[in-house]
Amino acid sequence: MNFKDFRWRLIIRLSLLLLTMLLWAWLVVQSAYIFTAIGLTALIIFQIYALIRQVERTNKEVIKLLKYIRYDDFSNSYHINLQDQSFQDLGNALNDVIQHFRTIRNNKEERHQYLQTIIQHIGIGIITYNDKGAVQIYNNAAKRLLAIPRLTLIQELNAFAPNMSETLDALHTGSSALISSFQNGEKIELSVYAIEMNLRGQAYKLITLQNIHNELAAKEMDAWQNLIKVLTHEIMNSVAPISSLAETLEEEIQDLKMRTEKNQIHAKDFEDVSMAAQTIYRRSDSLVRFVRDFRNLTQLPMPELEHIAIQELFKHLTTLLRKDMEKEAIEFEAKMPKATLFITADRAQVEQVLINLINNAQQALIIHAQSTKKISLEAKRDEKGNTLIIVKDNGPGIDSEAMDKIFIPFFTTKKHGSGIGLSLSRQIMHQHKGGISVRSSNEGSEFILKFG
Repeated sequence: MNFKDFRWRLIIRLSLLLLTMLLWAWLVVQSAYIFTAIGLTALIIFQIYALIRQVERTNKEVIKLLKYIRYDDFSNSYHINLQDQSFQDLGNALNDVIQHFRTIRNNKEERHQYLQTIIQHIGIGIITYNDKGAVQIYNNAAKRLLAIPRLTLIQELNAFAPNMSETLDALHTGSSALISSFQNGEKIELSVYAIEMNLRGQAYKLITLQNIHNELAAKEMDAWQNLIKVLTHEIMNSVAPISSLAETLEEEIQDLKMRTEKNQIHAKDFEDVSMAAQTIYRRSDSLVRFVRDFRNLTQLPMPELEHIAIQELFKHLTTLLRKDMEKEAIEFEAKMPKATLFITADRAQVEQVLINLINNAQQALIIHAQSTKKISLEAKRDEKGNTLIIVKDNGPGIDSEAMDKIFIPFFTTKKHGSGIGLSLSRQIMHQHKGGISVRSSNEGSEFILKFG
């Protein structure tokens, strides 16, 4: 109804303006009415001004609304002149728009306060900062972990640990680091995880911090206990027979002395002493080999990295292992990847890991006398872009009790195994910033090498 009022008023104004202009034109032609024409000129100007003012009033109200939106100011409302019915609908509509934006802003503020409350009370430390190092979020958990009450620049974290800000800057989305420090005589080990973001063209980084010292200490203690058990077992297996044989040998020597005085020595007596000495030598040599293996495990050289084509690596391994596989009637298949698939690694160390895994699979197939023996080698990329090399066999799988222990140094399920192959392989992969994992069932085992 009001819109129709506005339209009719506009039509009436335009019609009156048109009639006035026609009358003015007629009076100008009739030179006798010159003063009346001048008066009509003033009337025409007034009518044009009134028409422009009526139209601009609508524009001003719309411009006012746009300014409210531009400056996010919805505290005001439109005060509608009830006597001017032509703008009633426009004023109501603009007030509805303001109320809608006001509701949206209130909801945003409520959500913002809700998220701020969660961030400040969550147990994980959170820090966000931009590419200039200016900190935006620094929650209470981060303050407790770092013991820094206020943090405005990320470089101030160097007071907690040397070069900590450089370590954080070097992290990319999905990467992590371990940062250690001492606070009030207590060791703190922070697990740091990073996510990179881009908001309105500005680069930001979100860092999460968690003190995992207690968890690491528990894992370290568990690892030491497992290692001590294995070391104790291996050393006792060698030392106990040596000690017993040494005592027996001493008794034999004393007996030989007595017989020498009585001229009652026989060749068999020397054979018993010689056998005891040989046994002592073998057990001592076994203990020396054990210690040598342990030293090799703890003195692994740093990898000399180079770009390696996996296709070429697989061809080399196939040539190297073909005769052994044919001898044991094992079907060995190296699924050749694309020529463009490369890894950055130490060639000799990676070959050592793969040969060790393939030999383990071969021995498992031989020991359990599989009717059909198969070992396969495969390479591919996972969904995150990491390169995977998979060694798979169709053996009986790994016992569930042994699955958690196979990477522990010197743990072995083989009768004559040293127990360092898999632990050495894990250490090599760790030095390559990668990892090794295993999947096993009664249909076979898969060892997966992951290269970042």
